[in-house]
Formats: sequence, C-alpha cells, structure tokens
Amino acid sequence: MVNELQNKLKDFSIQEFQQDLITWYLAEKRDLPWRKDQDPYKIWVSEIMLQQTRVDTVIPYFNAFIDKFPTIEALAAANEEEVLKAWEGLGYYSRVRNLHAAVKEVNESYSGIVPNTPEEISKLKGVGPYTKGAILSIAYNIPEPAVDGNVMRVFSRILSIWDDIAKPKTRKIFEEATYQIISKEDPSSFNQAVMELGALICTPTSPSCLLCPVREHCSAFKEGVQAELPIKSKKKKPKPLQMAAAVLYDQDRRLYIHKRPSTGLLANLWEYPNMEVQQEAGNTYRKQLQEFLLSTYGADVELLELSGTVEHVFSHLIWNISIFIGEVNNIPNDQLIAVTEKELEKYAFPVSHQKIYKIYLGSDKS
Repeated sequence: MVNELQNKLKDFSIQEFQQDLITWYLAEKRDLPWRKDQDPYKIWVSEIMLQQTRVDTVIPYFNAFIDKFPTIEALAAANEEEVLKAWEGLGYYSRVRNLHAAVKEVNESYSGIVPNTPEEISKLKGVGPYTKGAILSIAYNIPEPAVDGNVMRVFSRILSIWDDIAKPKTRKIFEEATYQIISKEDPSSFNQAVMELGALICTPTSPSCLLCPVREHCSAFKEGVQAELPIKSKKKKPKPLQMAAAVLYDQDRRLYIHKRPSTGLLANLWEYPNMEVQQEAGNTYRKQLQEFLLSTYGADVELLELSGTVEHVFSHLIWNISIFIGEVNNIPNDQLIAVTEKELEKYAFPVSHQKIYKIYLGSDKS
C-alpha cells in the first residue's frame, strides 16, 4: 500500500492543498470554547468528550467541566463521584475514568504538564493514536497525524482510497497519508481544518462539494464517486435485552439506589435496582422483579402495575426497560442505599436511569 499511496501523491500538489485548506479554515472555523487558546489540558478534555459525541452536545458539558475542574491539578484532586457527576449524560463513561487516571499521572509524574512527545503521551491511560496526534498537533504544533473516522472520510475522497475504514489496519494507510500531507509549519491549523472540513463540508452523506475549498485537489470529485466513499463495512446490529427496574421508596419518601460494579458497562454509576427478565407464561415481569428484589436485596415490596418503559441504545445492546414503582415495607440489605430526592443530585446516573426517575416523578404512586 505504501507504493500505491506514493503513486497517488506523485501528482498531488501538497503545498497548494495545505494552503487552500488552512486559508479556508482560518476564515470559516467555528467559534468553539476549546479553540480559545492552545491549553493542552483543555484540548485533551475536548478531544475525549468529542469521541462518539456531537460538537453541539459537547459544548455545554465542556464549559461546565472546565468551570468545575479548570486545571490538571483540580481534576487530579477531585474524587471519582464528582468527576462522574460532571460527565453524567455524556455516556461512554470509561472515557472519563481513563482521563481522570491519566490526569492524576500527569500531575504526579510530569508536574502537571501534559507531555509533548509521542512516546510519553502514548503511555497515558486512554490516550490512543488519535488523541495523541490531536493534542500534540493542536496544542504543541507538532506534525503528528490525528486520524479518526472524520479524517479517514475526507482523505478517502481526496486521495480515492478504497480500503475499508472499519478495519483497524486501514488506519495505518491514512496515518501515513497524513504524515505525507500535513503542514510542517502549521500542523495545528491543518489537523483542525481536516476535522472541520469533515464536519461541515465533506459530510458522510450528501457532501457539499461545490462549497469545498479543496475540491480542485479531490480525486473522488473529479471521478464523481464522492457518494461511494469511504468504504465502510456495517457493524453487527445491537442485541435487544428485556429488563425490568424498580423505583422503591419508603414511608419517608426516600429512594433506594444501587451502585454498579467497578468494572464493565457503566462502571461505578448509580442506578435503580433492575434485572434481565424473561417472557414466561404466568410469570410476569413484575413478579420476576418482585422475587429478585426480595432474594437479592431482602426488600419486601408490593410493586404497582407498569408505570412506563425506557429504551436505551448502546453500540452493542438495546435495553428495553419496564419500570415498576413500589413502597418498601422493611429495611433492605446494604446493597441498596436510601437517599432523599435532594441527595440524589450528588450521584451520577446513566441516562436510562435519569429517564426512569422522570417516570417516577410523573407517576401516580398511590
């Protein structure tokens, strides 16, 4: 593939491409909060937040997170509960747990300064090839490729690369292409410009080729195949899972919540007690859940009829959750803790369980 890439680049005007792209970016770039300066910490936080999450969604989270943890030292000193609460609703919580662990290491081992070499920054937890390239190029102006799906889409069209971008080995092709093309004078603007182009112009469907500042350099546009690129094989469909959850309250209107395990899906977040249920004749979801609450938590409770349902889609799973509400007649074991509605605000819940709480608030509990 190296020879093939060299052939593609042989007649490619790298300098003109850089100039057209960066000139457009400097004139048209969006006013985003992490672009106010080149603070490596803020760029790091933004890049972690932007993984698998839209810019519009990230902006308020980023602003609130930086207000709460304005420096490496502030985030390193925070406890995990605070950090998860600040991330609540963004999803993919392993991102923030890794960020928190890596920031502690930077604070302890690098005097609070984000490393500026590929070797050192790659050792930090959660910093993969893309994040490494983004921080080094944007914050430190080091010509490192930052290749994500957005960048692969742009360069698959620009250079007419027909390799499947869903395959991990394909990333190497695009990293090599970026190494060859990146501006050595202004890698910060170059990498951000490619990302911006993918977000605003060279979109997954219906790219705005007539508005594109580099269409003169684009092989796919010349060949009329921009709609066919990139090649991307489809993922498996997520597996549906039928769940039932209980919002339990006592005579003082305290609610009972449970902390998820420290590893695995949604690790260390809080939730209402729940279980996977089966469709069985004569054994309703409510009955299965009631028996589960008694055997697992020692909770003696009479659940009301179904109060609502919540669907939550993960990349590999779809939770279909039936919601039941009931008053606890005894004190459950210590796997459940009782909190007031005011105290709930301190605990980080996944989005699905935030929706469950809203159903509880809107229900008739009598």
